[in-house]
Amino acid sequence: MRAERDAFAMQSDSVIVPPADYLARLREGMVVASYIPVGSEADPTPLAAAARAAGATLALPHVERRDGEMRFLAWIDNDPLAPGAYGIRQPGSDAPEVHPDIVLTPLVAFDDALNRLGQGAGYYDRAFARLPHAWRLGIAWSVQQLLMIDCDPWDVPLHAVVTERGMVRS
Repeated sequence: MRAERDAFAMQSDSVIVPPADYLARLREGMVVASYIPVGSEADPTPLAAAARAAGATLALPHVERRDGEMRFLAWIDNDPLAPGAYGIRQPGSDAPEVHPDIVLTPLVAFDDALNRLGQGAGYYDRAFARLPHAWRLGIAWSVQQLLMIDCDPWDVPLHAVVTERGMVRS
């Protein structure tokens, strides 16, 4: 699946456009967690920019240690980012912790029931369990959609996925 995603991202100039349903959810003062894409991950920047324009606070994931929890820390555009436990750029640990209303989520694959296959460390599933009220929106390329993913009991499905073709719902 990663190879297909890599090939698609290299050959395509597609972007993920914020769908109307996402835009309708945005409110001033809410918190939207985004992420800094790594490699061929779909880029959530247009969705993060729309959230900022609506007056939302942006947040990014923050992991201190590989065996620790992922927290979401407030982030303002152009604030410096530092490499975290996996070398992924993240806000400094002095940034305020926030509790997102919407979580824009990277993924390796997703299925028709909106189950998500991540990188395998479980950070997002544990965060979702701590944030049951948050709207979980996967960001992916359409080539990442599968018919079915085998799930574990702790896996938390998404509410929707946005691809370059639009929004996918179960």
